[in-house]
Amino acid sequence: LTTLTGTRSEAAAYEFTTLTCIPGTMKYKGARIQVLDLPGIIEGAADGKGRGRQVISTARTCNLILIVLDSGKPLTHKKIIEAELFSFGIRINQTPPNVKLTKKDNGGIDYQEMVPQTQGMNADVCRLVCKEFKISCAQVILREDITVDQFIDVIEGNRSYIPVLYVFNKIDSLTIEELDILDQMPNYVPISSQHKWNMDELMEEVWNKTNMMRIYTKPKGQVPDYDEPVILHSEGSPTVEEFCNRIHRGLMDQFSHAWVWGRSAKHQPQRCGKDHLLEDEDVVQIVKKAG
Repeated sequence: LTTLTGTRSEAAAYEFTTLTCIPGTMKYKGARIQVLDLPGIIEGAADGKGRGRQVISTARTCNLILIVLDSGKPLTHKKIIEAELFSFGIRINQTPPNVKLTKKDNGGIDYQEMVPQTQGMNADVCRLVCKEFKISCAQVILREDITVDQFIDVIEGNRSYIPVLYVFNKIDSLTIEELDILDQMPNYVPISSQHKWNMDELMEEVWNKTNMMRIYTKPKGQVPDYDEPVILHSEGSPTVEEFCNRIHRGLMDQFSHAWVWGRSAKHQPQRCGKDHLLEDEDVVQIVKKAG
């Protein structure tokens, strides 16, 4: 946190140095990204040990979780943290299952498979699981191959699907061969916060994982404001309407059209409506209704 944001966060040679949540703000590509340094969690944190519930409940509200690990320690710490997050209802680096569950008043369980199920789901298992949750009448449509645990997650409906980045610190104490072994792991970034090694790659990975886009505003007759972009979070391409709502909720009531410069425009500028899809680093000028 100290290296990324400049906010002072206690660090020492012993574990569990951070005792409370310390906020900081990281500036990258014109965006201000809030970073929270949370206390470490121990085995049994999901059950309340070591104030684990407060720590993990804060993590549930984030767009991205950085699990900072000591590269000189065994990877069992990684497994413990993953198990605690799973127990608390956080599904890391997963997407919500493409399953439609609609409860009904009558008609029993209507089970449909759009794709073949190879991981244990079938009509009988579906009825047994629904019975456990006291669901007697529902329509279930499976649009992808899922496990029984994923189907239970759909019924519970309170799971958080959050991307996770594994940050291995203290790589200055590793050999090249040990780094090559770590490099086989997905979703990981090696850094040395003491020597400030590889911090640029870490910030770039944070940017990509949170699906952030920069949209610049342009007042009429002036140059675009490249210092303070509007930051949008979107897995796909956000629309002009989403951009307007990000600025102010009441802007769409006065919206007439928009002039767009950038990669999403077929020509420079292009007159667009509210459904036009924007791309990173587009320049947008909003035109209000006359009168």
